[in-house]
Amino acid sequence: MPILSSRGAGSARGFGLIGGKAPYSINFLVVAGGAGGGYGVHHGAGGGAGGYRESTQLASVGTVITVTVGGGGAGGNSSTYSGVNGSNSSISGTGITTITSAGGGGGGSGGSVSGKNGGSGGGTQTSDSSFIGLGNTPSTSPSQGNNGGAGAPAPQAPNYGSGGGGGAGAVGSNGATTGGGNGGVGTASSITGSSVTRAGGGGGSAFQGPGGTGGSGGGGSGSSGQGGSGTANTGGGGGGSEREPVSNGGDGGSGVVILSVPTVNYSGTTTGSPTVTTSGSNTILTYTGSGSYTA
Repeated sequence: MPILSSRGAGSARGFGLIGGKAPYSINFLVVAGGAGGGYGVHHGAGGGAGGYRESTQLASVGTVITVTVGGGGAGGNSSTYSGVNGSNSSISGTGITTITSAGGGGGGSGGSVSGKNGGSGGGTQTSDSSFIGLGNTPSTSPSQGNNGGAGAPAPQAPNYGSGGGGGAGAVGSNGATTGGGNGGVGTASSITGSSVTRAGGGGGSAFQGPGGTGGSGGGGSGSSGQGGSGTANTGGGGGGSEREPVSNGGDGGSGVVILSVPTVNYSGTTTGSPTVTTSGSNTILTYTGSGSYTA
């Protein structure tokens, strides 16, 4: 029986009846933690969103599905400069294909120019695009995220805009001489029964000028002061900061893992205290911390 997949699903193998009960399909959404924004010497770049992957797979009755939810990375400061990558989120279990979403890539800064690679990449403050953080790292098909943006071209005055972090749905925008680049937008899913956008990139900052907006889906805004943090449980990237006055890049938002299970098959056996809701004929398990579900 084939697996129906939209993003990153695996293939069925070795399924059989357990106690006369057939395996059943579970929909998964796996979003990693977003990265921190950079702390700039004049302008720090936006952090990349956490990797975003969807999967529909068959699970045999009794299979324990382990859920790992990644945390957001810290924003850069006067010691670290660049933002810290977010942590991976994943699901795994016997007979199902492991799905791992990579943490977002940290935003670049004056102390360490390059944006970091990740689920979505961090922006950079230089106009040289070879320094942007690359998204979809490691590579998945479909892609789990997008690249960060570059900084404003020379001459950069008056505002020295840095690039925004990549989002699940689009690359981060390049900075401009008038302000920081916007974070890349996230991707919408209706797995919970209503459309919610997650995994937006962080906005880049600018020297004494307007920062870029965070990408829809939880990205934090860039600022000439303190960078905005990514929204918790969206995988949003943190916004970049400009060091005058001394401020930090925004922290990345933590990730989330969501399971949609046919209510007729729902076992009720979980660990990690997921939020349990229903939508139509499905039971929805939302994990904001690590745990498990027994099919």
